[in-house]
Amino acid sequence: MKCPACGHEITPADNFCPHCGVSLDKLTGDTTKITAVRESVALDELGEAAEAAVDGLAPGSAMLLVIRGNQVGERFLLDADVTTAGRHPRCDIFLDDVTVSRHHARFIRRDGFIWVHDENSLNGTYVNQALIDGDVALRRGDLVQVGKFRMVFFDAKQ
Repeated sequence: MKCPACGHEITPADNFCPHCGVSLDKLTGDTTKITAVRESVALDELGEAAEAAVDGLAPGSAMLLVIRGNQVGERFLLDADVTTAGRHPRCDIFLDDVTVSRHHARFIRRDGFIWVHDENSLNGTYVNQALIDGDVALRRGDLVQVGKFRMVFFDAKQ
């Protein structure tokens, strides 16, 4: 069987794709699946608490809000020049799941943007469901996927 999102080989026992992290919803027989691709998420879709957190961001900082994974609702502040993300307890953003590499990705503040860089992770890092290769500048509302975690990026209003 193949993952309906990325085409990677999967087994019937898999709950999620080991390559891209997409939920397989216990596929049975027919592997046809329609996947809606979202380019971004609007802040007003995430509720008043998320809006208040984003409105309170200091200039030059940003936030990732977890919307999928075992830490849904958690917020991670990006206010340093380099913020690390991974399964290692010393990472700035600790994502506790085997689909996340120990040192998975870096978020870099440079040239007025926050950039994401994959650290040669096993499952890759995705922005708006596209596997990244090199540094990618994030825009407000972008979906960032690390392992099976999906996070929405918001920067401080200029």
